[in-house]
Amino acid sequence: MPVARPEPQEPRVIAHVDMDCFYVQVEQRRNPALRGQPTAVVQYNDWKGGGLIAVSYEARKFGVKRSMRGDEAKMVCPSINLVQVPVARDKADLNVYRSAGSELVAILSTKGKCERASIDEVYLDLTDAAKEMLLESPPELLELIFEEATKSNILGLPSDIGNREDSVRAWLCRADADYQDKLLSCGAIIVAQLRVKVLEETEFTCSAGIAHNKMLAKLVSGMHKPAQQTVVPSSAVQDFLVSLPIKKMKQLGGKLGSSLQDDLGVKTVGDLLSFAEEKLQEYYGVNTGTWLWKIARGISGEEVEDRLLPKSHGCGKTFPGPKALRNNASVKSWLDRLCEELSERIQSDLNQNKRIAQTLTLHARASKGNECDSIKKFPSKSCPLRYGTGKIQEDAMKLFESGLHDFLGSQNTKWSITSLSVSASKIFDIPSGTSSILRYIKGPNSTVSPANLDCSLPQDPSLGNKLYITPNHEEQCEPSSSEKEDRGKNSNLDKQHQVKEEKRMSKKLTDVKGTCSILKFLSQSSPVVNEKRKLDSLTCSHPGPESSSEPNKAEEHKSAQPFDRNKSNPSGSNSASSSTWMFNVEDIDPAVVEELPPEIQREIHGWIRPPKHSSSKTRGSTISSYFQPAKRS
Repeated sequence: MPVARPEPQEPRVIAHVDMDCFYVQVEQRRNPALRGQPTAVVQYNDWKGGGLIAVSYEARKFGVKRSMRGDEAKMVCPSINLVQVPVARDKADLNVYRSAGSELVAILSTKGKCERASIDEVYLDLTDAAKEMLLESPPELLELIFEEATKSNILGLPSDIGNREDSVRAWLCRADADYQDKLLSCGAIIVAQLRVKVLEETEFTCSAGIAHNKMLAKLVSGMHKPAQQTVVPSSAVQDFLVSLPIKKMKQLGGKLGSSLQDDLGVKTVGDLLSFAEEKLQEYYGVNTGTWLWKIARGISGEEVEDRLLPKSHGCGKTFPGPKALRNNASVKSWLDRLCEELSERIQSDLNQNKRIAQTLTLHARASKGNECDSIKKFPSKSCPLRYGTGKIQEDAMKLFESGLHDFLGSQNTKWSITSLSVSASKIFDIPSGTSSILRYIKGPNSTVSPANLDCSLPQDPSLGNKLYITPNHEEQCEPSSSEKEDRGKNSNLDKQHQVKEEKRMSKKLTDVKGTCSILKFLSQSSPVVNEKRKLDSLTCSHPGPESSSEPNKAEEHKSAQPFDRNKSNPSGSNSASSSTWMFNVEDIDPAVVEELPPEIQREIHGWIRPPKHSSSKTRGSTISSYFQPAKRS
């Protein structure tokens, strides 16, 4: 249900820019011979000539409508050019149109906050640009007004004037206008300049609405198409809304609008004015009731979001009539194709824009064998999104099976799917400075699935900047002969410190008994060897003066020392199993950490966020403990 938002303290200038017959214009730019000709773009569907998704204004003069199919459009307009959208994976490929829409956004976003609402429309908050123009070069002081701005349609301005452009120019340059209207005048000039720039750089025309809020700008942007703009002064809002059908309002085209018509007899926005705010709150709740009361008066506090990229990625396919999917195999075949496209798009978004999606959602339309029982809709299903085409395909099929189970319930009846779609949502920017765990894992079977990125892992300065991690396997517990000789040469003080240090760190990293080490996930050994190993510990050491005061016990872990891969292994053991991983704590990617099992997360947090110890001074805890006493000659 819609909710009323706080109104801004100062007047704003908001524009809604909408492309004219966008898909047709893209095709006309690709094939200039189509310009000026009746043209329509049809979906990839050969049934009755395909469904029309865009109709040129030349074709509309013959009576062609978007609700028609290609064959019907040819009957109405025999000379119409039907252009099919590009095809990939046996379905429509809209990438060429998405790219064209990005060109529009790149131009419009140069003048203010820009929100990409769809593939061919954007909202602009031009308040700051309008204020700047009003201070530096107010319209009333300009000798010449940008010509395209004088072609604006001003609501409330008499339409029967002889020279409309002169009247518009006079309205834009009024010295006695209030502050709000002066801002709108500046906004109208700015939008006209942007529209001309779009035409020059992309060959596309667009229409626009300019008002003090998003709701009004959206309502009027399509009033005078093509290639025109409409301005809504505050004084004209009430007259404009009073006769507007209630279903034309955003968020009132569905159940809420039907409820207003059926329960309250509201047909137009003006009919809402007869209801007190308390009465509307009684019917629809406090928030929605207040929202209805405000929109009837042209009040909306919705802000323009600074978003140049889409909020989600989705791809779908319809299967009308005999093409309906009636078994799991056909559903899986189509889901695999849809997921392959989705995977490519989110991976491209990740590579180009450093954004990551977190939720995978499946939508479907279905019917049962017995239509009278098909009252319940096929439920949408969601799960965390795992990157990788195979994983997305696997998860999407599981979501479908879960939805089908809920849809059929206990009935064992036939079913058919008439629409399938998958989408990736909850897209966030990757925090700067993060990197993938793949930087540290070089094994051939290592994979990473990005997950939640809204966490940050604080560092403990006592650990320094680097951690040295050595895998400790059961069969490696017994030191080699060369290691025994080396240890024999060390002083007792070195031995005590080394064991204490290992015990202190091991206790931090294995605080949950019975759980495996992260080395289970990082091991580079063969799977056969891994099955025989009991990976129950991880030794992590770091340079620093701190030492543990715990009593010395029997050695349970191997010594962890910085390892130089360029030098030969003194023990002659396999370097793959005895080498040390080295990485910066600052480079740990929180996205990867969040996807690991809980016990592994706690283990990693133990490396980078160790528990604080008391500062009690014990023997061996000072810097002098790191230096052997000089031998007296």
